[in-house]
Formats: sequence, structure tokens, C-alpha cells
Amino acid sequence: MLVNVDKENYEQEILRSDLPVLVDFWGPQCQPCLALMPYVEALASERKESLKVAKVDASKNRRLCLNLKVLGLPTFLLYRNGEEVGRISGNNITPDSLIQWIDKNTG
Repeated sequence: MLVNVDKENYEQEILRSDLPVLVDFWGPQCQPCLALMPYVEALASERKESLKVAKVDASKNRRLCLNLKVLGLPTFLLYRNGEEVGRISGNNITPDSLIQWIDKNTG
């Protein structure tokens, strides 16, 4: 399941989700973000029964990013039962490292 999230629906989509949630903070000028996007979207489809994937356009949600201490892109947060259980960021994220990180934090 893939949803676009902003400050208006963050609590409902992320904090109140029955499924674990991967939150993808990305930006339209972030080349690593754009390179990962097809993999993130495929992951949302492949794991729709066990994982919700939420995308946050950081360029349009600066206050939300600051409140969550998301200071660089790409950044991924992982939530379970409304609590942040993991965070990964940086230009060195690969599709494989992202999947391994998700599995480690949701397994």
C-alpha cells in the first residue's frame, strides 16, 4: 500500500496504522531519492499485506521534516504501533540495503 502523506494526514496514516509503516522522505531535486523511487513503489506493491509505504515530499513539508528531525535526503523512518523503530538516511542507500534494513527492523 502506497500513500502520500503531509502534515494533515501524518497522524492518521502513520501513527494510527495497523501495519508497520515505511516513511520515505524525498525531494524532487534529490537524485538518490529519485533513483530509489521505483524500488520503493515496487516494495509497496509487493508487501501491501504486511507494510504500508508512505511518501513525504520534503520540499512541500518542511515543518513536518523539522519536527521529525529529518535533516537530509533520502531519509526513511520505520514505524510500528505508532512508534519510530528505525531510521536510515544518506546517499549510500541502495535498494538491497533498504530491504535488509526493513527486514531487520520488522522481523
